[in-house]
Amino acid sequence: MHFLCTSQDLAEGHSRAFSVAGIELFGVRRLGQVFLYRNNCPHRGIALNWAEHAFLDDSASLIHCAHHGALFAIESGECVAGPCEGDALRALGCLEDSQGIWLKV
Repeated sequence: MHFLCTSQDLAEGHSRAFSVAGIELFGVRRLGQVFLYRNNCPHRGIALNWAEHAFLDDSASLIHCAHHGALFAIESGECVAGPCEGDALRALGCLEDSQGIWLKV
């Protein structure tokens, strides 16, 4: 497992980028749960964000690809609108404990 950050460093309704062992990923906290995904849009295979920790739409209810406008459900990573509709982000294993948030590999 790889330590990502303390729980306080990923607030409710926010996202955050990480880089671990050459893997670019991001986390989103929604309704108290953390979801981790590879930072890779299934449409073109490029990073989703345009700013360091900017992965959510204006309402913070969907993951947003800044390059193509695709929208993804936070809980499943499924593309619900945009050029890759029906595809999904690649989910990564996550554990949150008293020390913080961990990437399970």
